[in-house]
Amino acid sequence: MLSNFVRGLTRMDVLIPGVNGRKLFGSITLEPEAQTGWCNTRDITMNSKRSLITTAGALLLGGLILPGRAQTQRRATPSQTEGPFYPVAEPKDADYDLLKNGTLAYTKGQPSWVEGVVTDLNGAPLKGGVVEIWQCDEDGHYDHPRDGNKISPSFQGFGRVTLSATGEFKFRTIKPPPYPGRTPHIHAKIKLGGRELLTTQLYVSNDPGNEKDGIWRRMSVQDRALVTSPYTVVADGLRAQYALAVQA
Repeated sequence: MLSNFVRGLTRMDVLIPGVNGRKLFGSITLEPEAQTGWCNTRDITMNSKRSLITTAGALLLGGLILPGRAQTQRRATPSQTEGPFYPVAEPKDADYDLLKNGTLAYTKGQPSWVEGVVTDLNGAPLKGGVVEIWQCDEDGHYDHPRDGNKISPSFQGFGRVTLSATGEFKFRTIKPPPYPGRTPHIHAKIKLGGRELLTTQLYVSNDPGNEKDGIWRRMSVQDRALVTSPYTVVADGLRAQYALAVQA
């Protein structure tokens, strides 16, 4: 049942975040008897530009609806350790394509697109945000002196992109391989202005190493789902997709 804040209102506009960044725009029109006091979900309908949905569905998707706004709250992406191999100096090449380092091309491993979207906890795209990733090469080596600087010279090892207006990012890299002591993973940071909002790790669904990995196992089932993705076959390799949410 909706409380009597609806008294006297004839219409409420709502915005409900949908799947894959799509949004449903519509309005709730109150029946005459609902305009005079308390009402329940059978008194309300929504005429959406895309579909007709009931208020019960709106409440389920968007939580409590206030006049002019549908409120939602996304689960925050879990924070995880940075690890010992974050670059100690700015790489000369730090763009989206980790398979090219300067003029050199990396040919080992399984070429993959690692992509997704970053929003705040209300589902709004993180405009102006930056995503960084770093990972080992196919032989398990990072671009870091603590790893003996053994990384292949043709593998970039680190990438940085600015989020699009819709919060999207995309990297060209390899499906992360395992190395002793760790399941396959890619490290990621999200920044906005001078602030670091999140450091986490991105995993491969159904990898046999996950259940043996202490960092992955310590997460709740819900948190694992937020940072673990299948690598599916596409025309030019594999693709993994992640939906990340941060407190902005």
